[in-house]
Amino acid sequence: MLKLLALACALAMDAFAVATVAGATVRPMTRGHVARLAFHFGFFQALMPVLGWSLGRAVYDYVAPFDHWVAFGLLALVGGRMFWGATVSGSEGRSFSGDPTRGWTLVMLSIATSIDALAVGLSLAMVGEPIVVPAVVIGVVTAAFTASGMALGHRVGSNWGRGVEAFGGVVLIAIGTKILIEHLTA
Repeated sequence: MLKLLALACALAMDAFAVATVAGATVRPMTRGHVARLAFHFGFFQALMPVLGWSLGRAVYDYVAPFDHWVAFGLLALVGGRMFWGATVSGSEGRSFSGDPTRGWTLVMLSIATSIDALAVGLSLAMVGEPIVVPAVVIGVVTAAFTASGMALGHRVGSNWGRGVEAFGGVVLIAIGTKILIEHLTA
C-alpha cells in the first residue's frame, strides 16, 4: 500500500503543479472551480491507468520475458520527461488563458496531466499487478492533490509548481528502478 501511495503521489505531481498555477490565476476562486478541476483531474488520472493496463494485458504473453525492462523504461521515460519539463524546458503547459476549470481547457489539461498514468497502467500490467485498487487510489490522491494545489496556488502563487513536478519525476524514476532491481534479483 505504501508503494501504491508513493506511485499515486508521484502521478499527482503534474496535476498538483498545474492546479497550483490554476489557483494562482483564477480570480476570484470558488469551490466550484476547485471541485471541477479536482474531479476532472482525478477522473482522468483513474481512467488512464485502466486503459494502459487493458492494453498491457492484451500483449502480456509476448512481452513477459522482458516486462521488467518495459516497466522500468516507461516509468523512467515518464519521470524523466516530468523532470526535464520542470527543470529545463520551462513553462510548457503552465500558462492559461481564461478559466482553466471550464470547457476545452479543462479537458485538455485533464488529458495532459494524466498521460503519465497511461504508461503506469501499462507498466502495472507488464508486472502482473491488478488495476482496480491502484486506479481508485490514483484518482482519489490526484483529486486531493489538485484541490490542495489550487488552494496553495491561490495563497502563495505559482512559483512552486516546477519543483513539485521535478520531485514527481524523480519518484517515478525511483519506482521504475525498484521494479527493475526486484525482477533482476528475483
